[in-house]
Amino acid sequence: MRPPRRALLALPALLPGPVRAQPAWPTRPLRLVVAWAPSGAIDTIARRLAQKLTEALGQSVVVDNRSGASGSIGAAEVARAAPDGYTLLALDSTYGMMPFLVSSLPFNHAEAFRLVTISAFTPVVAAVHHDSPYRTLRDLTEAARQRPETISYGSGGVGSSVQFATVAYELAAGLRLFHVPYRGGGEAVTALLGRQVDVVFASPSAAMMGGANAALRGLAISGPSRLASLPDVPTFAEAGLPGYDILHWSGLAVPRATPDAVVDRLHAEAAKALAAPDMTAFLASIAALPGGMPPAEAERRLAEDTARWREVVAAVGIRPQ
Repeated sequence: MRPPRRALLALPALLPGPVRAQPAWPTRPLRLVVAWAPSGAIDTIARRLAQKLTEALGQSVVVDNRSGASGSIGAAEVARAAPDGYTLLALDSTYGMMPFLVSSLPFNHAEAFRLVTISAFTPVVAAVHHDSPYRTLRDLTEAARQRPETISYGSGGVGSSVQFATVAYELAAGLRLFHVPYRGGGEAVTALLGRQVDVVFASPSAAMMGGANAALRGLAISGPSRLASLPDVPTFAEAGLPGYDILHWSGLAVPRATPDAVVDRLHAEAAKALAAPDMTAFLASIAALPGGMPPAEAERRLAEDTARWREVVAAVGIRPQ
């Protein structure tokens, strides 16, 4: 039987129309929000990476500093942005500390973002004054165990990354130091130079580079291997404390619902940029190690860090403000 003429006339309306090609991404400039003030390590790395991404994507990546409230102001702005790949967040390992420092975050800490990659790792160095009686990490550890809370350490204040890194050492070594908080990590290093504190657990660029290099001595450095710029400073594992593996990091994130294709493209271009000789040379100049890990691995690292900082907070008794 032949179908009715009316059915034949209606048939074209039921057939799928031509598939419209999705517009290429990106078609306009991107904004990279840095949740910290200009000139810091995370800002410096973000600007270098933004320049590389601009070249790779064919669109400008504009850095926008939105600092304050332990990084939560800038993070909240990106959390509210459309998940279309045009608003990125430069964050660092302190993001894992955020829920323990800020009492009421205006976004879901665990679900707001998707990490694109970790762009760079920064080791932690335990530094003492060159004239300190503690010649090795073992000297410091044994003395601190024998005399709890008498050996002092400086930090950038309660809840700072320097304090968290030091408390992680206390937990790994089973000891207690005496905390002397300052208004920033730079002041803590200055106090160490003036022998007002005994030790500082800080980034190599803050504690051991430049003029401080001759006046301070590194007892140990975190990470899997020694730093090329500080070849005489052993790793914590070499110095007798393999359980200390703190590495601070900086990275890129986007709103959680950003399409997979956009995240994959961002990761691919960021990883390529971080492997470029000029980028690795720049990172080495600030005592940082290049990252580039894929999104899933970066997210696992953040989850592990957040769990670690929860233990640190419980040990110290820090209350979110």
